[in-house]
Amino acid sequence: MASATTMPAITHVAVTVTDLGASEAWYTKVLGVKPVLDEDTGPFRHVVYLLGNTLLGLHGFPDLASTEPFNERTPGLDHIAFGVASRDELVEWADRLDELGVAHGDIVDASYGSGLSFRDPDNIALELFASPA
Repeated sequence: MASATTMPAITHVAVTVTDLGASEAWYTKVLGVKPVLDEDTGPFRHVVYLLGNTLLGLHGFPDLASTEPFNERTPGLDHIAFGVASRDELVEWADRLDELGVAHGDIVDASYGSGLSFRDPDNIALELFASPA
């Protein structure tokens, strides 16, 4: 039996979106995979993608508390990062985002790795990240 002293890996992340249909179309296009689940739970509907061993869920609530665009400067989520194998792969992703018409920043290099930032339709900050070689 495992000891409950160290938190295990993250299995899923879910974000709330203002327009589930629009977000599902955008994420399906950008992620390059189709959802593995689309379910109405009662309080919300969710669409879920399998990315490696992690699930990414989009939640659509009929009674949103706010429709303000996402702002990482409010408490809660800052951004979601997707891991890639190398900086060269970030260059490929920048080209792919350009082809998809998805605005993005430049690749930023730091001692701890390189990142390529972009945002979803609700302004949620997303990043492709490569650890240093």
